[in-house]
This record gives sequence, C-alpha cells and structure tokens, in this order.
Amino acid sequence: MSARQDWIAARGTPLHGRLRVPGDKSVSHRAVMLGALAEGVTRVSGFLEGEDTRATARVFERLGVRIDTPSASERIVHGVGLHGLRGSGEALDCGNAGTGMRLLAGALAGQGFDSVLIGDESLSKRPMRRVTEPLAAMGARIDSADGGLPPLRIHGGSALQGIDYTLPVASAQVKSALLLAGLYARGETVVREPHPTRDYTERMLAAFGWPIEFAPGYARLSGGHALRATDVAVPADFSSAAFFLVAASVVPGSELLLEAVGMNPRRTGLLAALRLMGADIREQNPREEGGEPVADLLVRHAPLHGIEVPVALVPDMIDEFPALFVAAACAQGRSTIAGAAELRVKESDRIATMAQGLRNLGAQIDETPDGAIIVGGALRGGTVDSHGDHRIAMSFAVAAQCASGEVRIGDVANVATSFPGFETLARASGLELHPALGLQTASDM
Repeated sequence: MSARQDWIAARGTPLHGRLRVPGDKSVSHRAVMLGALAEGVTRVSGFLEGEDTRATARVFERLGVRIDTPSASERIVHGVGLHGLRGSGEALDCGNAGTGMRLLAGALAGQGFDSVLIGDESLSKRPMRRVTEPLAAMGARIDSADGGLPPLRIHGGSALQGIDYTLPVASAQVKSALLLAGLYARGETVVREPHPTRDYTERMLAAFGWPIEFAPGYARLSGGHALRATDVAVPADFSSAAFFLVAASVVPGSELLLEAVGMNPRRTGLLAALRLMGADIREQNPREEGGEPVADLLVRHAPLHGIEVPVALVPDMIDEFPALFVAAACAQGRSTIAGAAELRVKESDRIATMAQGLRNLGAQIDETPDGAIIVGGALRGGTVDSHGDHRIAMSFAVAAQCASGEVRIGDVANVATSFPGFETLARASGLELHPALGLQTASDM
C-alpha cells in the first residue's frame, strides 16, 4: 500500500511577511468543467495544482476534451460544447474530490453515453444520495452502491426535465449538480435552499454567458442555451487562507498579509466568526477578479475569546470548521458550535476527529450531534490522527503553534488534494513543521 506520511509540528515563531495561498479549489473545478462544456477556448489562470482539481481535469480529458498546461497554475481548455463529450470505456476516477463527483453527476446525467464515477477509499464512503435522488426526479438514471455510496453508474440517453426543488440540507455541491443537469433539461430548473450557500456555479455560468437568475438561497435557469468560452482568473482559496488567519491570530507577535484572497460572501463565514472572537483582520485593496470579489487580508495577533457561533454563519464556513475548532481551543472561555451536522459526512467525521485530536492535546471539548462545546485553554504536545483528512491535518499544524510540546500529526498525505506546498509556505511564514522520520506504510498500521 502507499506510504503513510506524518508530520511533526511544534511552536514556531510569530508569523510575518506576505504570502499567497494556492488558487480556489471550488473555482478551479468549475472553470475546467464549464470550459470543457463551452464553445471555444477558455484560459484559466491561478488554477489550483491539487490532486482534486487535477482529477477533474483528467476526467474531462478522458471524455475527449483537450486541456493544455502551458505552465504551473495555468490551463487552456478547448471546449467541445454541451454535446461534444465522448464516452469513456473506463471508469472516471474523481480521486478524493467530493465536489468533482457530485458536479460531474449533474453534468453527465444529460449525456447520451453511460459513465461510471469512482473515487478513492475516503470518497467511496461519502453519501451521494443527496444528489442522485433529485437528479432522478429530473429523469436521470443513476445507480450507486449500497447506502447511496460511490461508485455512481450514470445511464446515458435520459431525457431530463427541469424541476423546482428545495434542498432539504443546504449544499452548494448538490445545488450545482442540479444546475448543471438543468443545462440539458427541458424547461426551467429552480433550486431553493434553506440557507444560502456558495454561488460559484451561478456566477460562473453567468460569466460563460448562460442566462441565469440567482439570489441568496435561490437559482433559476432553463435549458436550450450555449456556454461561451471566457478567461477565468482564479482567486486565492479562502479555505487555504483560513489556516494562516487562525495561526496569525493566536500566535503572539504575528502580522501577516495574505494576498488576493477570494471574498465570496458565501465563503467567508469564518472571517465573521473570528472577528466576533476578537480577531484583528483587515481587508485591503478590495477588487474583482474573474467575477469573484477579492481582497488582501492583513491579520495581526489578537487575544481571542469564546463565542456562541451564529448558526446563520454555518453554511458559509462548512469547510473551515476544523480551523475554527483550533481557534476556539486557543481562545479564552467557552465556544459553542451547533447546526453543523454535515461535518460528520465530510472527508472524515470532522466533529469526532477534531474532538478526539484536541482532547489528545489537553483541550476540554464535548461533542454534540451537530457540533461541539469547546473551552479554550493551554494545549500540550501529543499525537493526533487526521484520518486522511487534509483540512484536519493542516488545522492540527496550527494547533501545535499553541502547544507546549511537539505534536505528531498522522496520515497527512491527502493535504496535496487541496493545498500542495503547504509545508513550505507554513515554514516560510513562521510555523514549525516538518515530515516525521520513520515513515510507515498503511499496511503497518
């Protein structure tokens, strides 16, 4: 089996300087997808060179789309139009990308050929029924493994019909899958949400020339149009910036500038939560790039205090909760998190994994079904397991900056799925982080 990778992290120096984290993963996925389905050539700059986004690009290459890589973080996508994809005789491997698999399910539901979507061990345990059921209501025929798990077998030749659908649980991925299927459907597709989620797909569809009406919690489009190629400048990923926002907030003496961070309002819930906790984070040079709001973020150390996280912020920070757990553990007082049950079905059960890891480091934390109660205080060294979850691995690297001893973080190889080069950038900013000696293979564990 593949080599297991661990980190050793410890308290470093105050964070200083300026850095730019890799491109936004959500925008990178969608730029390749819509570029492939568009008519003409789409140029993508700032593309995230992560395993997840590369997996999505490879899927479209297997479906007959030419994608050039003139340099790192650049892609030139030669679109084939809505109906120009060619079926593949092999399964389409999404790797660890839940976004890739769910959005592809929508885009492939309206094709004339059969497709099989597979993923790695982690993705194969993630629920897909939340997307396959509404797609079935549109006329798609999709088979899955027991429990609605991957692989997904998508039968081609289905005549899709637009629907008016209210999501039972707010999810940008499910919303996006339905909108992509709606491109191929007769009539209107309307998606309503109990809470607004990220609107990357809606913004990008509009940028590619598709008539779409959208507002927080609502999107509507009809089939029968065409996507027109356009250039996409991918902003720096807010989820990747989140680890440095928390680290610079909790490490005394820090002052760090994060450049060109995507500031989509459906993505920046963590920023609002940190400010409620007392964080000193200032937005500079606000602007728009590729249809997305962008700003430079200047963060200085500030004493954080516990809060009751507003439930209204939860959908806008669902990927940043591991980093928030660390902020709460390093803050003074009690923090309460609720309304985040979706964390239990991410790359890992993020509530259970973060709770166990923080307890291993001496934190006082109690799980609830949809969140946790965390009482901040001193952390000690210890051993934690990320369970292959990239965001949890990076969050514990931040937690170690507040610990009295070394922290060994287990199973970190999947960090490459979303943040290639994290170790190098973290060390350059002041974090103490390096590979553990004596690597073990998965079969040894």
